[in-house]
Amino acid sequence: MVNHDDVRYVAGLAKLKLAEEELDRYAVQLSTILNHINKIAELDLDGVEPTSHVLKLTNVFREDEPQSSISQEAALANGPEVEGNAFRVPAIVRK
Repeated sequence: MVNHDDVRYVAGLAKLKLAEEELDRYAVQLSTILNHINKIAELDLDGVEPTSHVLKLTNVFREDEPQSSISQEAALANGPEVEGNAFRVPAIVRK
């Protein structure tokens, strides 16, 4: 069972300030988490390759091949407001 000193130590590592009344609750929660981890540690995992994801991931993107891009005029035609050679957007910095 995790005690109050253990909770204070972990809270200190996480730079958390805990009230005294929170220590009991977190001691129970940390004990529950550690019990689950201990159950997982009991599993026979011989022959099981470590994975970072439960599903086998493959790259689904197309090959990156150079191609010509659209013209500046065509790009600017997609914007609601144009000023000169750029999109006009609302100011986000106030003076």
